[in-house]
Amino acid sequence: MDHIRCVGGIVHDAAGRLLLIRRVNDPGRDRWSLPGGRVEPGETDHAAVVRELAEETGLTVEAGALVGSITREPYLINDYRCGVRSGRLTPGDDASDARWVDHTEITRMDVHGELTDTLMDTLREWGVLPHDSP
Repeated sequence: MDHIRCVGGIVHDAAGRLLLIRRVNDPGRDRWSLPGGRVEPGETDHAAVVRELAEETGLTVEAGALVGSITREPYLINDYRCGVRSGRLTPGDDASDARWVDHTEITRMDVHGELTDTLMDTLREWGVLPHDSP
């Protein structure tokens, strides 16, 4: 079976908080996840990350290194570390909300089942969980 190629962006702000979006569509409707989406035909992963984050968050980012990949049938999702270049955080496209979360907040969201499946474990495994705000 061929997988549908997708990308996600792992973005931290200067305080170490992580950028999450609340998904409008399945999979994971109404749950919080990393911003991202499908790679269009002929598009590179880096171009797709930049496009998807602009559409979902209003932010212009620079895509960096691949942090990790996960498979959620039928999707193969490559998640990249990204840095914000400009823009104002505004949810759009496939996101009903977007926010920066610290470690305390993401832990609360995980306990209450507000995150997409395996997100917390994956972020922990990759060493990219947010920090607590000072």
